[in-house]
Amino acid sequence: MPASKFNGTPSDGRKSTPRSVFSAQGVEKVYRTGEVEVRALRGVDLELYEGEFVVLLGPSGSGKSTLLNILGGLDTPTSGTVRYLDHDLTDGDEAALTRYRREHVGFVFQFYNLIPSLTAMENVALVTDIALHPMPSEQALKLVGLGERMHHFPSQLSGGEQQRVAIARAVAKQPEVLLCDEPTGALDVHTGIIVLEAIDRINRELGTTTVVITHNVTIASMADRVISLLDGRIVQEHRNTEKVPPGKLEW
Repeated sequence: MPASKFNGTPSDGRKSTPRSVFSAQGVEKVYRTGEVEVRALRGVDLELYEGEFVVLLGPSGSGKSTLLNILGGLDTPTSGTVRYLDHDLTDGDEAALTRYRREHVGFVFQFYNLIPSLTAMENVALVTDIALHPMPSEQALKLVGLGERMHHFPSQLSGGEQQRVAIARAVAKQPEVLLCDEPTGALDVHTGIIVLEAIDRINRELGTTTVVITHNVTIASMADRVISLLDGRIVQEHRNTEKVPPGKLEW
């Protein structure tokens, strides 16, 4: 698990140079159904750095989910290259991609994908039982503020609590990277902020490189860096000089 923090400062006062975690060059993704061709990504170049919090911002159909899936090893580009440290994610080796996802990446989706017949702790344990260096399920649930709810079933939890169980499940294997696909999309504002606070805490306290995709411009203000996509292309990128804490977001 990375201990370094994005733009951290060594003891001698100099700013450290963050390590590049992801490097994407010329990434294209084309989906074909019969004679219909959809160009989801069009020549994307991207660098993501260790410990940073990045928001991929864009409307539906902009390519942000496709890009996230490629970074997570759930999909591969039609052309171009994507590397995670020394891992080539574009060589078509399914076994290698499976190991990459299992050992390095935690996923959080808009829908929680919890098993109804298992408690919160048991849902998290599904991951810790197969992870190489997991944290205890109890610790993961406490990290997202659910220490008192670990023995409850999903039907006994609110939507926000279920999403936090999903986040705990994602981080319990102590991944270097946390990829979140519209994590607040199914939640009201108040509950969404609680979920964002949990994600922000994981990034700050564990140093986990975190990528959140959203169409919500307000959420972008809590990130270190914001990358805007439109029609399969990166159209803008900027760094927030002053990040807004999740608790102060309004939309």
